[in-house]
Amino acid sequence: MDRLVHLAQDFQQSPWLDNLKRSYITSGQLQGLVDRGVRGLTSNPTIFQKAIQGSPDYDEQFSVLAAAAQHPIIDDYWAMVLQDINSALDIFEPVYAATHGLDGYVSVEVDPGLAHDGPGTEVAARALHLRVNRHNVMVKIPATVEGLAAIEQMIAEGRSINVTLIFSLERHAKVMEAYIAGLERLARDPEADLSKVASVASFFISRVDSEIDKRLDAIGTPGALSLRGKAAVAQGKLAYRLFEQTFSGPRWQALADRGAQVQRPLWASTSTKNPAYPDTLYVDELIGPHTVNTLPDATLEAFADHGRLVRRVDADVDDAVAVWKALTDAGIDLDDVADVLEREGVSSFQKSFDELLEALEQKSAALRD
Repeated sequence: MDRLVHLAQDFQQSPWLDNLKRSYITSGQLQGLVDRGVRGLTSNPTIFQKAIQGSPDYDEQFSVLAAAAQHPIIDDYWAMVLQDINSALDIFEPVYAATHGLDGYVSVEVDPGLAHDGPGTEVAARALHLRVNRHNVMVKIPATVEGLAAIEQMIAEGRSINVTLIFSLERHAKVMEAYIAGLERLARDPEADLSKVASVASFFISRVDSEIDKRLDAIGTPGALSLRGKAAVAQGKLAYRLFEQTFSGPRWQALADRGAQVQRPLWASTSTKNPAYPDTLYVDELIGPHTVNTLPDATLEAFADHGRLVRRVDADVDDAVAVWKALTDAGIDLDDVADVLEREGVSSFQKSFDELLEALEQKSAALRD
């Protein structure tokens, strides 16, 4: 049995794929991954830039779109993206049914240019949900300050949301509050089925180590250097402790009694960027119940081959607390780290989005000539 199946069956962690391209669908590769135990999928603007610009798989559809009456190029982008999303939703529909709405989700992100536009994000997220109109779609909203109100509003409307780009424990707390507050608003309707609403809170794991390791190298003391490669896992374990604390007690129980699901922590960006670290580090160390790990292709195959199936997400939490304190004592400004990573994350997705639209515009012009 594949380790991916064991991960879900024995440890209640859901392995999702962090990638999507048309050839995965047309070749049957995505169905093959589902058969091996993959239980969901995430996408983002960078993934679609690589997919659409990196292969001829979209050329036929784009030629038809470009030949139609003149319209904004962004319409062509969404037509191609949502064809892939809808095909993936079909493939994961049986997973959604078999897990009674726990898994089987496919995530698609709102325009990254709206990351600091709360009202715009709300409108875009609602429009995406209505356009796709599938119960196993999750719309991704960045966990910016401006995005929090939109997250709460979407949950209050009964829409499933993947909250992305979380880099701090403080922001994670606000994201969980937005989810619970949204469910409480939804629960005012005695007919509302809270069990149909799902959400994940996505921590970008490896990027935390990349940024903090760089700062530790700059400090250069033996104590600072000894902390390299420890921050991201420590933060993940502290986030899990915060999750357990938040989804307990009478306030949460009132919603759970109505069928509400917890907002699961999702470990994203789980490929190791430093070749000195084990290639399954950010999977092995964060295994535990009520979590998701969304895996890039190489990390998924590495874990399937030699990952360690041991519950670790709530082990050695005192050590994680000590690491977190030691980072501050060494001179690491953790708030600044989170701010930098959030800005870089939003900027990276925006750059991919803009570059792809520009490339499509040029391609469209060439087809018209």
